[in-house]
Amino acid sequence: MTDFDPATLLPDTLLDTLRERAAGYDAGTRFFDEDLADLAAAGYLKALVPVDRGGLGLGLREAALLQSRLATASPATALAVNMHLVWTGVAKVMADRGFDDLAQIQLGAGAGQVYAFGISEAGNDLVLFGSDTAAVPDGAGGYTFTGTKIFTSLAPAWTGLGLHGLDTTSPDAPKIVYALVDRADAGDTVVTRDDWDTLGMRATQSRTTVLQGVHVPAEGVLRRVDPGPNPDPIVFGIFAVFELLLAAVYHGVAQRALAVAVETVGSRRSKRTGKAYSQDPDIRWRIADAALALDGIGPQLDRLAADVDGLVDHGRRWFSLLAGVKVRSTEVARHVVDQAIRSAGGSSYFNRSELSRLYRDVLAGIFHPSDAESAHATVASFWLGPLED
Repeated sequence: MTDFDPATLLPDTLLDTLRERAAGYDAGTRFFDEDLADLAAAGYLKALVPVDRGGLGLGLREAALLQSRLATASPATALAVNMHLVWTGVAKVMADRGFDDLAQIQLGAGAGQVYAFGISEAGNDLVLFGSDTAAVPDGAGGYTFTGTKIFTSLAPAWTGLGLHGLDTTSPDAPKIVYALVDRADAGDTVVTRDDWDTLGMRATQSRTTVLQGVHVPAEGVLRRVDPGPNPDPIVFGIFAVFELLLAAVYHGVAQRALAVAVETVGSRRSKRTGKAYSQDPDIRWRIADAALALDGIGPQLDRLAADVDGLVDHGRRWFSLLAGVKVRSTEVARHVVDQAIRSAGGSSYFNRSELSRLYRDVLAGIFHPSDAESAHATVASFWLGPLED
């Protein structure tokens, strides 16, 4: 494990403040403005930016530890901040490998910009490998984007939106075009719908974003790649950072659920035996079962994040490893939260219970890419080869 202590950037006092706000954000379906301001003031949004570009110079390994710690206080805050960290993380992963295409993201984040992740589209199960958003070249190296992006976390606050679209008209088409939209320049060509009314992760305000002919000049175009699976560094960078930081968030959710359950069963007493429920064999088994499952996530997450930082080459296996840790973390987190609720008893069924909120928040993990089905397909392809025609 790294010697980095996430408490240096997220001290207990700040974590307690964030945890106190989380219930109010959730109850009011309210964006985490105060949390975001506090995290920005602490330099958190600059964690993955190099020092010479205004950041803290941390690696993905340290960012994963930070995100797990942040999620123990406010999962929705951590999940939304993830989307900014994804872009700064991709910029780092690419730069570490000799590709400085996303330098403007590093410089922007170092100067206080907030970036959102505009990739998800309804019904697009190709994700990075295709897009329903039209990217029409302007003849001068720029593009005009028309389409709809869903799950745009940080919707009320982003200043830059990293997105992709499909160019079908250039001489070398088709190409997936990655670009950066400047909110101040986009004006009314970007419409943010107020449609975020969900079961959990409510503070993320991951609203739908409608692109109505948004023009991005040549300097805002980040990279053009072939559609479909390919080893381009931006594809690897997005997949690696997205999967690992998602796994970190849900690892934090599980850690907090287990801690709350341990505290609860230690303070409740059985009328039948007069002993604390922590002495009940069945509850002890549930707590132990949750802890055993959780113990396997942290080391794997740490190892893979360190491998990305260290330029370790897992070759074709990278995508199966990354999809695997994301699915394993989210599924284990669901199991741990379930065991925590069963151990804590009926009080956790009330909305005022933190475990109730964690139960709703953890369900979001099944919807993020890679889902269980695509992860299994990816792993099967690595071990068994592609499906025959």
